[in-house]
Amino acid sequence: MSILVLAEHQDGELDSVTAHVVAAAQAIGGNIDLLVAGDNVDAVAEAAAKLDGVTKVRVADSNVFAHQLAEPLSELLAMLADDYSHVLAAASTNGKNALPRVAALKDVAQISDIIAVESADTFRRPIYAGNAIATVQSSDALKVITVRATGFDPVAAGGNASIEAVEQSIENRISAFVKESLAESDRPELGAARAVVSGGRGMGSADNFKLLNGIADKLGAAIGASRAAVDSGFVPNDMQVGQTGKIVAPDLYVAVGISGAIQHLAGMKDAKVIVAINNDEDAPIFQVADYGLVADLFEAVPELEQKL
Repeated sequence: MSILVLAEHQDGELDSVTAHVVAAAQAIGGNIDLLVAGDNVDAVAEAAAKLDGVTKVRVADSNVFAHQLAEPLSELLAMLADDYSHVLAAASTNGKNALPRVAALKDVAQISDIIAVESADTFRRPIYAGNAIATVQSSDALKVITVRATGFDPVAAGGNASIEAVEQSIENRISAFVKESLAESDRPELGAARAVVSGGRGMGSADNFKLLNGIADKLGAAIGASRAAVDSGFVPNDMQVGQTGKIVAPDLYVAVGISGAIQHLAGMKDAKVIVAINNDEDAPIFQVADYGLVADLFEAVPELEQKL
């Protein structure tokens, strides 16, 4: 068996999520190649070559891939896929954008968001907002798979894989890059943070969300939000944690004023330690919390900040 993993990168740096996907590839077994597609990605390729378990890094260095547009990227993956039994990518924006197109081009079924590997053709994935786990077996010659990064521990960076250029050339006649709007923050990226402090509808307003800044600063945490808080206009949707937001599994997750709807729990219940602050003792969040405090958040949060 041979496996092709799509490497994630941004601003000239390899994204840490790639190490998680390589771990999933190791669980499947076989030779593992990484594809680095982008513009001026030599540094990314060198970082990818250091990941344990990687046999070879294939580099498609072209301005066609500068913005990771799904159309040329999926066409390249489909061309390369003939040499592999599995094509893997993270269940991220890029992975979810490109791999369904690859599956369609190769006329196979995609297996999405796997959290465990049973064998080379059998995988486990969450369904019903994580309330059940489905075991899926594929008889397709090519398995096209997205990986939930939180389901696999990352591989170390002690390898020394070879690096080679991809000879295939791709022309993009379908889509064009228009612009990119990035939210700048000094805090860790939500999906990769070791600690996350999230607020819900109980915060009451956008201004009240500033109460979370103090404990987030002291914990070195990212700030997230429930869908209810996003829908209420308290914070932008890129801060949403949940089934339709970002899936996180930090060492510490602090839920402030969050009731714990199924949609939200699906995005954070794999956190190692969950702390909940809510004035409703019957809130569902307490069923998954390791530590729960039934209190008025407007009194508890400032006191917690002071104690920290």
